[in-house]
Amino acid sequence: MNLNSKILGITQVVITSLMINAQTTENKLPGDPTLVSSKATIEKLISYDKGNFKYKVEDYFARPKASQFKISPDGLYLSYKEKDKDSKNHVYVKDLRSGKITKALVEKDDLIRSYGWLDKKRLFYTQDKGGNENIHLYAADIDGKNLKDLTPFEGITLNSVRLIKDTEFVIVSMNKNNKQIFEPYKINFNTGEITQLYENKDVKSPIDDYLFDRQGNLRGYTILENGLTTKLFYKDLQTGKFNLVKATDWKDTFSVISFNDNSKNKDEVYLVTNLGSDKSRIVLYDLKKNAIIKEVYSNPTFDVSSIAQAGKSRNYELDYISYNGIKNETIPVSKFYKEIHDKLTSEFGDKQFGIASSDDKNEKLLVVVDSDKLYGKYYEYDTKTKTTKLLFDLMPQLKEEDMAEMRPIQFKSRDGLTIHGYITLPKAALSGEKVPLIVNPHGGPQGIRDDWGFNPETQLFASRGYATLQVNFRISGGYGKEFQTSGYKQIGRKAMDDVEDGVKYAIEQGWIDKNKVAIYGGSHGGYATLMGLIKTPDLYSCGVDYVGVSNIFTFFDSFPEYWKPYKEMVKQIWYDLDNPEEAKIAKEVSPVFQIDKIKKPLFVVQGANDPRVNINESDQIVKALRSKGFEVPYMVKYDEGHGFGKEPNRIEFYKSMLGFFAENFNK
Repeated sequence: MNLNSKILGITQVVITSLMINAQTTENKLPGDPTLVSSKATIEKLISYDKGNFKYKVEDYFARPKASQFKISPDGLYLSYKEKDKDSKNHVYVKDLRSGKITKALVEKDDLIRSYGWLDKKRLFYTQDKGGNENIHLYAADIDGKNLKDLTPFEGITLNSVRLIKDTEFVIVSMNKNNKQIFEPYKINFNTGEITQLYENKDVKSPIDDYLFDRQGNLRGYTILENGLTTKLFYKDLQTGKFNLVKATDWKDTFSVISFNDNSKNKDEVYLVTNLGSDKSRIVLYDLKKNAIIKEVYSNPTFDVSSIAQAGKSRNYELDYISYNGIKNETIPVSKFYKEIHDKLTSEFGDKQFGIASSDDKNEKLLVVVDSDKLYGKYYEYDTKTKTTKLLFDLMPQLKEEDMAEMRPIQFKSRDGLTIHGYITLPKAALSGEKVPLIVNPHGGPQGIRDDWGFNPETQLFASRGYATLQVNFRISGGYGKEFQTSGYKQIGRKAMDDVEDGVKYAIEQGWIDKNKVAIYGGSHGGYATLMGLIKTPDLYSCGVDYVGVSNIFTFFDSFPEYWKPYKEMVKQIWYDLDNPEEAKIAKEVSPVFQIDKIKKPLFVVQGANDPRVNINESDQIVKALRSKGFEVPYMVKYDEGHGFGKEPNRIEFYKSMLGFFAENFNK
């Protein structure tokens, strides 16, 4: 389970960089440090989590000893992260012929956010400073030598990175020349030489995305006109002119996934669209003729938007289609992948599996297997011998038989919408005992959803005897355009109704002690926590607000420069503060203006360098409540951003939260 999926996503852009660094030149801490609770206060909170528990927080939230295994393009090396005694996750490379292991990338104060193979001799990794999301792209040889910062610019934001296979180049999109807009650059990952490929000059109608083919040629781009209309332009290969293919409302989907290089038609692409349908579907499309060639796949209930294509060795054929339904679903297409899928299905049964890495010839595959009760295991799969071999169990201390069931649920909202979600039930609930419930609204809120699989949060809560409810309320993604847009301008209102209806459903099933219901979430989920305590104060025993919005007005005012082109969209999703009627609603659903309605205990948690939800959002609500004599424990980490990434911080946070729940459930 990727916990970042709980966190705010205003646009589909990679949100990076911004407002506050961990320390300014005057060494001043962000926000108001005088508000932060003392170490003694946090330790007292932790002490309330008492009991003879089989598992502790570290069992769920300490990083695996090894993780993120990847095969080199030539299949001769295996790379992976390995944790040292100080919880630093360094990247190692193992020569599969000799068995020699080399420490290639060293993690120091800042986390290595992601890494991978550029070619058979070089690796890349990304890193920011203390969670501020000013992400840089680095490259190094597999022995750690020849280290280069490929984006050595201050305050820039990486929007995308694309490897051009069989070359020494990557194409990155970054806001180097103007903080509001992104432009593409070709970078030699051996020498660091940078070449700008295209200029993006119009701030009012900027290029929002670039379409490159596998050879790194610019073939098209998307313009966001006046913040609300998306226009796709495609290059005529004969004339070199970029022609308009389609103009759509921003709420519609018409997006190129990739070129179909398996076809002789150079204008043929795989495209995801919901034009003419409610659910997003995949089609083959001729961009020059501006016409659908054929429908590839659709589902009547869920959006479909992901495909996997083979590499050059199998002429880029379509291997499979995947989507999030009730569980993760994979539709095999190619003969090659059908054989693999059948073999893995027979071996792993109803567990989920996916290809995490492969060599270029698809001879060696790394397969990750998981379920609601299994954190994850890596297997090696040999496509020639059709055999699997266990490579690594990520969390061997967590026994499947001890883990809780994550059950898909479905219910009707008070106004008749079908709402999907999940409830994780401890064994006591399954045996008829009524248990405490933690309601966990997801982040976003738009376009994000909770899905089925191993969730260390819900399993931790279950280890303490608590159920967890996750509701994919209106505005969540994956259930079609109508469902998502039905939640626009309903944040804090009907979106909260859906959460409340989910609680009612869970109580009616006989699982839940209605007097012991808490609410906790991150980002929009933190906002929903505050609104839950305000809107239905008698429903909840307590709440935990994790990097949550407290004031829609100051939240909008703190948008980074590169969010500004999307401001008109945000007005349609949240509220138009320039419209007096909507501004009035926004004030009514901004928790900081409704603090008199908060009666139940609240715990607030914040990363000081958060670029998405400024620390001021948490400071405001804590200060306002304390001014009314309402005590609020407040945890701030000054080396974190929008969610805690460092292991010691995560463990302290979850220990504190468990103590907070125990204190308030046992009153």
